Amino acid sequence: MSTTGIRLHAPAPGWSLDADVVVVGSGVAGLTAALRCAAAGLETVVVTKARLDDGSTRWAQGGIAAALGEGDSPEQHLEDTLVAGVGLCDEEAVRTLVTEGPDAVRRLIATGAQFDAAADGDLELTREGGHHRRRIAHAGGDATGAEISRALVDAVRARGIPTVENALVLDLLTDDQGHAAGVTLHVMGEGQHDGVGAVHAPAVVLATGGMGQVFSATTNPSVSTGDGVALALRAGAEVSDLEFVQFHPTVLFLGADAEGQQPLVSEAVRGEGAHLVDADGVRFMVGAHELAELAPRDIVAKGITRRMQEQGAEHMYLDARHFGAAMWATRFPTILAACRAHGIDPVTEPIPVSPAAHYASGGVRTDQYGRTTVAGLYACGEVACTGVHGANRLASNSLLEGLVYAERIAADIAARHAGNALHPRVPAPVAVPEQPAHPLLPPEARFAIQRTMTEGAGVLRSAASLAEAAERLARVHADAAGALAEDGKTAEPGVDAWETTNLLCVARVLVAAAQQREETRGCHWREDHGARDDAAWGRHIVVRLQADRSLAIHTTDNARFPSTQEQ
Repeated sequence: MSTTGIRLHAPAPGWSLDADVVVVGSGVAGLTAALRCAAAGLETVVVTKARLDDGSTRWAQGGIAAALGEGDSPEQHLEDTLVAGVGLCDEEAVRTLVTEGPDAVRRLIATGAQFDAAADGDLELTREGGHHRRRIAHAGGDATGAEISRALVDAVRARGIPTVENALVLDLLTDDQGHAAGVTLHVMGEGQHDGVGAVHAPAVVLATGGMGQVFSATTNPSVSTGDGVALALRAGAEVSDLEFVQFHPTVLFLGADAEGQQPLVSEAVRGEGAHLVDADGVRFMVGAHELAELAPRDIVAKGITRRMQEQGAEHMYLDARHFGAAMWATRFPTILAACRAHGIDPVTEPIPVSPAAHYASGGVRTDQYGRTTVAGLYACGEVACTGVHGANRLASNSLLEGLVYAERIAADIAARHAGNALHPRVPAPVAVPEQPAHPLLPPEARFAIQRTMTEGAGVLRSAASLAEAAERLARVHADAAGALAEDGKTAEPGVDAWETTNLLCVARVLVAAAQQREETRGCHWREDHGARDDAAWGRHIVVRLQADRSLAIHTTDNARFPSTQEQ
């Protein structure tokens, strides 16, 4: 598949590194891929946007799901995942996840991750929404992601894997055959590498995390600006399921005007017996679903939103006062501290909560080995769409997906390298065009994009709201394009402008996919098409950016992903 020729406007690389593999991202997916590639003897470089431990992984509270408990099985985990995915999971991908997951978790433990244990020494497992069994392993009570990140960062440093921190990835480099040849990146701050540079490698692994910052309120850290998806689109790769953005039901409500990252109140709090109530103390999820507060996240988010609409309220409440001070302090110390920092004491009062953007079920389309539709380009973790999550991610499957598919990517790269299937170690990249193919947006456009997405493509969507969102996004782009056409000027290249331009790119694709899917399924809720329509929409929407910046959109034949091209 040919690339689009579209690149971010940036200075020419002033320095370069050579490697066998470059991994972009330092969460559970990226660091696992890097460790496995290095263990296979491949010279590996890790590029990350902030510090090694500053990605989304360390914010994961609940835990990691796998069939590790007595009486549980991969088949039961598979069934819960398929139900949560509402008919759009690729069953082969899910079977891979749940079958390989338990051993992947054990290897993570062997790497150094320390999970909470029961009195008998076995893993202490909890339950979350959509799970019919206790299969969530956790660490530090509600600090699972932080512990996994610590263990993997320590392992990467102990192995001496070269890393480039504080580096925003810009674009994919390709050779004259369209095969990945590395990435360009910008290092923020002084050090051994500074400014725009390049890492040349025949295998590129995107593990850049999510795109939650496309909305005004999100649980995602500030670095989650969709950079990996935008890079893949510019490189000509296919993306899928971008309309399925999971809004976490229970995010600490900080006010109607709150923006940016919001504190998450883990699903595990409900798993341990907390109740959702309205201002009158009524448990409104009882009777709405057989699992009540432990229904899949899309069901709970819709239940909260409906109750808010019915009562004209800005939020609902999560009541866990019956836990007592000791349980709060030992089981959920992170959440307790966050609530108290904002003037809420969950030991003595209910927690005000409302839904906020949390997890992108869609992303760069891959096969069972993380291969995208661009040769040599791989993706894993939240930036990828493996088919595991379908229309709604099952709680705590994300860390497991990052583990399992990162290991599969490393195995594929190692096998292809050993068999000389990869291009030469340092492929010659095609020269980057001197002129930008599209304008950079001014940083202040970021807030207009976020407001547009929250109002038009948030929890509730309709043809009218999506059309308005598409028009407003088009105006944002047209304003920048007009300035470029009139006087040849674009926004000054820099991190804020690059991030804002990436956000517009992913926002545009998300809205286009949401307009196309005229049904309600999983975390895609269309007020004007309230029913699920398997006959018309039991399939995936696949989008590709074309050289003229238009979007090529098609659907798959069914819920299974077709193969990516042979690489």
